[in-house]
Amino acid sequence: MLNNFRNLRSLFWSHGSRWLLFRVAYALRKRTGLIQRQMPAYAWNDRPLKTWLKSGIPSAPEAYVQWRRQNSPQFFFEHATFPQNISWNPQPAIEEAERVLSGELKYFAHKFVKTGFPPDWHKDPISGKKLNTKKHWSEISDDGDMDIKFIWEASRFSMVYPLIRAYAATQDEKFAEAFWTLIESWAEANPPNTGPNWMDGQEAALRLLAWMFGCYQFSNSPSATAQRIAQFTVLVAAHAERIYKNIDYAVSTHSNHTVSEAFGLWSTGLLFPELNGAERYLTLGRELLEQEAAAQIFPDGGYSMYSLNYHRFVLHLYLCMIRLGEINKSSVSGLIWDRVSGSITFLGELIDPETGLMPVYGSNDGALVLPLNNCNFTDYRPLLQLGGYVTQKQFFLAPGPWDEDVFWLCSPLSFERRGAGGRVEQSQSSFPHAGLYILRGPDSKAIIRCTDYRSRPSHADQLHVDIWLHGTSIACDAGTYLYSGEGVWRNGLAHTAVHNTVTVDRQDQMKMLTRFTWTAWSKGKVLRHEKNVWQGEHTGYKRLPDPVHHKRAVLSLGEDRWLVADHLRGKQKHHYALHWLLNDFPYKQVDNSILLSFNNSEKYRVQAGLLEGTSVVSVVRGDPNSIRGWRSQYYADKEPAISVMLETDQPRAIFWTFFGFEGDVVQIEGETFTLLSPERTISINIQSLAIK
Repeated sequence: MLNNFRNLRSLFWSHGSRWLLFRVAYALRKRTGLIQRQMPAYAWNDRPLKTWLKSGIPSAPEAYVQWRRQNSPQFFFEHATFPQNISWNPQPAIEEAERVLSGELKYFAHKFVKTGFPPDWHKDPISGKKLNTKKHWSEISDDGDMDIKFIWEASRFSMVYPLIRAYAATQDEKFAEAFWTLIESWAEANPPNTGPNWMDGQEAALRLLAWMFGCYQFSNSPSATAQRIAQFTVLVAAHAERIYKNIDYAVSTHSNHTVSEAFGLWSTGLLFPELNGAERYLTLGRELLEQEAAAQIFPDGGYSMYSLNYHRFVLHLYLCMIRLGEINKSSVSGLIWDRVSGSITFLGELIDPETGLMPVYGSNDGALVLPLNNCNFTDYRPLLQLGGYVTQKQFFLAPGPWDEDVFWLCSPLSFERRGAGGRVEQSQSSFPHAGLYILRGPDSKAIIRCTDYRSRPSHADQLHVDIWLHGTSIACDAGTYLYSGEGVWRNGLAHTAVHNTVTVDRQDQMKMLTRFTWTAWSKGKVLRHEKNVWQGEHTGYKRLPDPVHHKRAVLSLGEDRWLVADHLRGKQKHHYALHWLLNDFPYKQVDNSILLSFNNSEKYRVQAGLLEGTSVVSVVRGDPNSIRGWRSQYYADKEPAISVMLETDQPRAIFWTFFGFEGDVVQIEGETFTLLSPERTISINIQSLAIK
């Protein structure tokens, strides 16, 4: 009882009374069956097309299709075919579409999984487990003994995108028939408001968007019969109603769920004006999208969920909104335009232009709204190219496979008279709202996290530092792996211990209340940020009975060498653990140094130590019994990484970490750190961080 009271108090202080009261009331609505009465289950035949349409709109399939052809609003395209001389290869899309037909789906934008065609819509193809398909969605838990994302993934209908791309390349009718077959199979297996695939409004919204892409691409195909198109509208209407009647829950999350569900309503209201709820959907969707653009996208371009993957997620939706608004003479506000444009600039500062790679920052769950190109999930160049063209009518990058998104959203006309493309300019280094700061070397950079959270954090990662060299991460983030895995893999990579920072007394910087909910948010503060030095601190361990103050400094030593110094101060003895997660290069350990075989011609040195006292050094790669030494670049996929940890037990500690090259020599005398490199000698007083 006492713990429950403390948890409620923590939620009150971190999330506010309004949020807490809503969540308590919502739980009661589910438990008492009120939600079932508000959104009852029914059969598709119970509500035929005529019950969804406005008065005067014909509901007989042939007449309705004729009405749609004369009155349908415009989509991004209709019956698209690839023009000549495109800058991408259509063959990978054709091959993926063929795999869809053979019963293989790409899960989490990365790995193909055998599911059958059509798939079993209620089965986790990895574990073989199934959920109850007869219950009302409000009676099903998303936090059971399996990760429900493995069931939801097929029902997001991401397989539609390779089908439409393959059709644009080949005009082969089997891809159109596959789309309509999948739609019919899903509808038969998922009557409205019944089963796990109706549980989440965001899943419904993403499914709607994929279906709209397929409907507009295949609507003229011989397989697009009047009966199929009429029934398709019934499915759209049922999904929009499901979202609309439970939108208050999405709004309470203050997250990408709010944006996706609002977009689902807005796009349905815009593209299906014949529905009797169209005006309500359009108005509420627009209102929420305006509201959330201001609330969730920070003035510096950062995103309130502190996740670059979720940032891409919402930007895809806002870019779709901007383009559909332009096409249908329903322009968006200047605020949305400015926030989206600012986000593209922000991401352009973080990206490696040669590879498209970004730091893995926060939750990374495999969500990809627009899989419309051949690029890897980790490649953000398609987003930058699309965002640059939509907001500035410019190609930021030279021609390449990242162009295809522009084709689908902006029509083939966008490629006429296009130049060679520009280049991503990178000059900004401070994003205080986003909680990211950059120091740059000639061919390297340090990216630092420090923020006073304005919204719900996803990872306990204050003062985490990524080190990049030649476009590759040396010191990296562990990622996410699984939200609902067994044992330590229950969102285990969100914890402080796996991040590149210091853990005190084996505790997180914040308190993890549920898989996704942190309380006692730590507050980060930047003390100094200049061209070659950054200093900051956080309050995460001031909640301990004996408060601990953690301050970190990051210094560029020139020529792609870096020094990180951590000052920890308490009055009593504490367990301090400095951790670094390194990319999985071949390595050799020499005392407190790791020599990474970065490429054939050079080795990169990572060396760490303690200024005073004794410490224990350990190096682990892919520990099978813990979360240590693992990295996940894709959801549900993990790979070994090199975990280096220095541990000590004392009231105060000063750790130092050097990133440099094999020939560098580090000397420690008292408080002075001295680097002897082939280029020069440099001495630094670590205690004062003053360069002598």
